Amino acid sequence: MEQRLSTTPPSHDEATARLIESAESLGIEIDREEADRWIAAMSAESFGIITVDVDTGVYGRHMTMADRDPGELGRFRRMAGIVGFEDRPPVLMTTLALSGSAADGRIHRIPADADFFERVHIRADTRGEACRILAEAIRAKALATLRGDGYRLKEVKFGTWPAGGPGKDGEPVSWTPAQVEVGTMSYLREDGSPAELSWEEAALEPGWCKLDWVIADPVDKALTSVSNVLDPTWETPDGTITPLDDFLDPYLREAHLETDSNPLFSRLVKEMGADSVADYVERLTDEVYKYTVKEPNHGKAARRMYNIFRLTGRFTEAAYIREIFDEPVTALYQVAALLRALDEAADAGDAFETDALVAQVDQLIMSAITALEGRAESEMVRRLLRLRDAVSRREVRRDRTDDIGSVRDDALRAVNDYFERVLTAMPSIKSYLDSVSATRRTTRAGSGR
Repeated sequence: MEQRLSTTPPSHDEATARLIESAESLGIEIDREEADRWIAAMSAESFGIITVDVDTGVYGRHMTMADRDPGELGRFRRMAGIVGFEDRPPVLMTTLALSGSAADGRIHRIPADADFFERVHIRADTRGEACRILAEAIRAKALATLRGDGYRLKEVKFGTWPAGGPGKDGEPVSWTPAQVEVGTMSYLREDGSPAELSWEEAALEPGWCKLDWVIADPVDKALTSVSNVLDPTWETPDGTITPLDDFLDPYLREAHLETDSNPLFSRLVKEMGADSVADYVERLTDEVYKYTVKEPNHGKAARRMYNIFRLTGRFTEAAYIREIFDEPVTALYQVAALLRALDEAADAGDAFETDALVAQVDQLIMSAITALEGRAESEMVRRLLRLRDAVSRREVRRDRTDDIGSVRDDALRAVNDYFERVLTAMPSIKSYLDSVSATRRTTRAGSGR
């Protein structure tokens, strides 16, 4: 169900004035002319129109293309050489895109990670054959990118847990690189009895498919946590298209990297239902509730609200969120993510150069100095300096764990507090959050959850 902020929308001038007032109350400067231009551009968009950048071959929905950062394209294309799947025409065709903060580079100027999204389209006589081809493709990609100069595979999500497994029925199975290599994993059922799951068994219900790496860019040496979420589809001999994970993702946050993939993209778009946008907004709204009530992380909530507001025409609120993502404290969001990548890279043997890891800690120290003041700054810098020393000497994980955990917790806490404060400072956003909380609480109470 779509939630509206007001039955009588304010005029453009009134809305912009409220945006400026809310920002100024927090000491945030907003360029009114830039905000007006962005709101006008978004308001004029014909819904779903696809824009192609003829210079780079990148294409996507106009709304997404307006937020991408062309200056980052080279770095993302270098990563794409590791994470992207190869076509095997006519059986397997793909279209790789930037997603999440990677596609919103103009507003996420200090991104936490690099998100890719890839449509994997398979032609096969049966669903079982399509699942087998998908399983082979994912395992081949994982094995080919287990480790190398400047990258390391972290995890693969493939398959869904059967009833009685360690995860809830239908939850994705997480495979370590070692488990992918042997093609099987041991686990304990709910009753404590031992069991095994093979890669072939997992292929029967692929579920949500995702691969994660740590990558150090060969040009700037910066570490990044990189993911590729797959949207697998199966085409029968009669042309019927079916999502293998039971859901065809809408194309609302994708900046596709190659114009040559447009025919496949356009064909899949035609399969999307009339309610795909409404369903997507509903899913995001559930996540807003999750990250503001159940598991507070108002930074993640803000990212989802930005997309909700863009897709439902609440451009003033979206413009406000664009601005609050540009404040220094948001660098701590990256600190939390990079600490995880740094810890994993430090254990990766010779895959990552020590100098690159040390430089990464130096970057985190500068981010902490920029974002914090007083005791919070000095304490975080002290821990990061100790972490820098441990990394430079390649000490074992236990010598880094406490500092990494403390810094990450402090960074996430500071980011959460910041976003909670600035989001609720704008009356219309606070009203929206109150409505989401009340509606979702009532829904869950009624369903007994």
